[in-house]
Amino acid sequence: MENLELKDLYDGFRDAQTIKAYKKIIDEDAKKLDRTINIMEVCGGHTHTIMKYGIPQLLPSNIKFIHGPGCPVCIMPKERIDHAYILSMQEDVILVTLGDMIKVPGSNGSLQDARSKGADVRFVYSPMDCLSIAKENPNKKIVFFAIGFETTTPMTAALIDTTIKQNIKNLFFHINHVTVPEVMSELLDSRDEHVDSYNHNIDAFLGPSHVSVISGSKIYEKFPKQYNIPVVVAGFEPVDVMQSISMIVKQFIENRCELEIEYKRLVSYEGNIKVQELINKYFEKVSLFKWRGLGNIKDSGLKLKQQYSKYDAEVIYKDILPIEEIEDHKLCICSDILRGMASPNECTIFGTACKPNKPVGSCMVSSEGACAAYYKYGNLL
Repeated sequence: MENLELKDLYDGFRDAQTIKAYKKIIDEDAKKLDRTINIMEVCGGHTHTIMKYGIPQLLPSNIKFIHGPGCPVCIMPKERIDHAYILSMQEDVILVTLGDMIKVPGSNGSLQDARSKGADVRFVYSPMDCLSIAKENPNKKIVFFAIGFETTTPMTAALIDTTIKQNIKNLFFHINHVTVPEVMSELLDSRDEHVDSYNHNIDAFLGPSHVSVISGSKIYEKFPKQYNIPVVVAGFEPVDVMQSISMIVKQFIENRCELEIEYKRLVSYEGNIKVQELINKYFEKVSLFKWRGLGNIKDSGLKLKQQYSKYDAEVIYKDILPIEEIEDHKLCICSDILRGMASPNECTIFGTACKPNKPVGSCMVSSEGACAAYYKYGNLL
């Protein structure tokens, strides 16, 4: 019964008639505009919804999408992938991470390559699985390579909390969590440096949904106020996306610039306060965090607080982890795609030398990557 109710709920947010009704509203409203509106979806989940349901083909010509850097696997720089690879090759280490990390290429290869060379690399759906791995392997050091935006940070914080409370001494953390608002600011602040690029013309943002469940919509307040860029926090379903686009268009027609929530069934202004407190207990901002294709962005990453350094793999293994920056493949334009300066089908190796089963760049690796979305649903273009 519960599964049927859940199916009915999802079907409602994928209903063709509702989507067509929003298309009609957007078409009529777009006629009142004397300009093009370029909307950046920051989240990779939105990118896949937009491509899967052919939403660009439903919209009038003056409403366009720009794909943003909303995939935590895609934005991981090669040097941090190298950290994971090097750690996994230590004889006394079991490296644990989330599944999408397996094929991301670093300068030494991917974790899949390390595994083929005998490294003990394990992929889990839940970080809490690290607890049983640590207990079952008391003579090994378990390193959890933690990735993700605000959405997955609470799971890592909960794992650290449980590790400390249960006095587990062989579980350590390599933290690669990043935060969304800072990269949004970077994209806007860097517009003058890329006057001929797409991201020079970001007119509005679709705010990430799951990120906002945790952090609340309050984290986007500065964009309407400081940048004069509206933000609508959108759910992942096609009806959510269409309604959110309609809300953005109406703001431009009515000469408004506001933060709005379309995804009200799960997102509030304040977010999950209890979870935010748990995150703040264990993490603090790192002054600079390098994003693949975007460079070092101030205050955009998290690290373990100093009082928990005995659990910090970057501290424990600092002597073997390189700090040099590494360039991407010369033919790969993932950096331009992540910045919103190019679309995947503009890459010369897209769909030829670079495919999901043999990716050259990070945007083809992850299930949330823009290149993967174009490869899977490109026939809808």
